[in-house]
Amino acid sequence: MLEWISRVPPTLSYFFVFLFGLCIGSFLNVCICRLPENESIVFPASKCPKCGHRLSWWENVPVISFFILRGRCSGCKEPISVRYPLVELLTGLVTLFLWHRFGPSWSFLAYFIFSCSLIVVTFIDLAHKIIPDVISLPGILVGFACSFVLPDVSWIDSLLGILAGGGILYVVTWGYYLLTKRIGMGGGDIKFLAMIGAFLGWKAIPFVIFLSALTGSVIGIIFILAKGAGRNYQIPFGPFLALAAELQLFFGKDILLLYNQLFSFQS
Repeated sequence: MLEWISRVPPTLSYFFVFLFGLCIGSFLNVCICRLPENESIVFPASKCPKCGHRLSWWENVPVISFFILRGRCSGCKEPISVRYPLVELLTGLVTLFLWHRFGPSWSFLAYFIFSCSLIVVTFIDLAHKIIPDVISLPGILVGFACSFVLPDVSWIDSLLGILAGGGILYVVTWGYYLLTKRIGMGGGDIKFLAMIGAFLGWKAIPFVIFLSALTGSVIGIIFILAKGAGRNYQIPFGPFLALAAELQLFFGKDILLLYNQLFSFQS
């Protein structure tokens, strides 16, 4: 699959892969806007969320349209969120990195789907503090199905990743509730980590939990100190899980090698 692309000059292939990622990023923006509202991501056509102005083709060009419009809707002149070009650029760059890492392969396709899911979850959770089941539950099934074609994750690794990812956060969540009588994490985080385990396997779960907890704690402390928020202020955990999962995807082997070298040196 996709072997024909290997005959395209590398520079040209990187260019088209980046453009492809930008276009997918534009679609991800639609998902980010509409999924929390339980709206169709197919119909109707793209429109301004504030005034309903239907966007022309030239208003839908990834990144470029934002600057042509000077960051404002051509209909109501209200500011357009910078999230739109940010998501498009982020998706383009992630697609480019995946292509550089995996080339034309099943791994590229599987982890492209996975990374797009991480991006959508990140921005939905930041805006609404929810992780829609419509992403995580099908994502678990897709991740498990991909394990049959991925070279580094067997179906057993994927299945154990689902159980470990969902199970660990479930235990932590209930333990926290029993101790404090407060809900620390939502069910969306549990299902989201199960999806991450389905794609990356059970060996990735410890690193993802550790790094997401570390970064979440640091950012939380900074936010509390800067904004004067109380200790009970809830910060969405999905973005930290997504960041840790993406770092594991790209650098997991290097991190494990460094970990082994450090402990081998100490012993």
